[in-house]
Amino acid sequence: MEISARDGQQARPAARKKTTSRERKALFYGLLFTSPAILGFLIFTLGPMVASFYLSLTDYNVFKDKTAFIGFANYAKLFTGEDELFYQSLGTTFYFVVLRVPAVIVISFVLALLLNMNVKGRSVFRTIIYLPSIVPAVASSMIWLWLLNPDLGLVNTMLRGLHLPTSNWLFGESSVIPSIVLTTLWGIGGTVIIFLAGLSGIPKQYYEAIDVDGGGWYHKLRHITIPMVTPTIFFNTIMTIIGSFQVFSEAYILTQGGPNNKSLFFVFYLWRTAFRDTEMGYASALAWVLFVIILFFTFIVFKTSKSWVHYEGDRA
Repeated sequence: MEISARDGQQARPAARKKTTSRERKALFYGLLFTSPAILGFLIFTLGPMVASFYLSLTDYNVFKDKTAFIGFANYAKLFTGEDELFYQSLGTTFYFVVLRVPAVIVISFVLALLLNMNVKGRSVFRTIIYLPSIVPAVASSMIWLWLLNPDLGLVNTMLRGLHLPTSNWLFGESSVIPSIVLTTLWGIGGTVIIFLAGLSGIPKQYYEAIDVDGGGWYHKLRHITIPMVTPTIFFNTIMTIIGSFQVFSEAYILTQGGPNNKSLFFVFYLWRTAFRDTEMGYASALAWVLFVIILFFTFIVFKTSKSWVHYEGDRA
């Protein structure tokens, strides 16, 4: 008995060493195969972020010989009101986000519900809805620039033909932001496809149970469809908020920030500060403000999601 116990005590360290060696080998190969992604993140994401934060603390200008460290002077210039365009661009962007995010989520969800119905030619309609989302932003913006032309545009021509009031659309101070929101709804096909994926994952027996209980389409929508699709709504809301805060192409191509800076979105102002005014240090400060804003709203959505996002495996 003493010999077998002694042998067991000797076997445990050997087994532990063997396990540790296996874990080290697995760790080595794990790091080896993930090293391209890790290096890519360090070189192309984390590195530029650190560099931009340092530049935001300087007065770096492309055409200046020297760059001085000025601390948080760029941020003080932003928040003290010295730069009026900062708050104007921020307000314009918030206005755009408030209009666009609910519109994208609601319209995409309704289209997904319609495209999820078992009707003839469903795949054709799905293709038609998705195709605009792969059209290049420049091409689609030029199309909308022609369609919404106040004098020769097709939209106003049709409204005149129907004896309805027309609009200045992209050329009016009060109508420019809603008009840009309208042009962005052209490319919501990707969001619709994600909603379709969420709808297709709902088990059919849930709807059959509603039918047995005598419920209609409203009961199915309220008690089955919407609760089961809340994870998809959560994901699409996060992505739409991030994309809306980063809107740039529409302002650059359609309006150039006009009229009278009414469509001066934050990212467009950032780009103009960096590449037209060559104030790279100040533009870096703008970029970090945008990063914090997006991070804040993403955090808020994540925190509130516990009360309205329901997963299939959750217990009541």
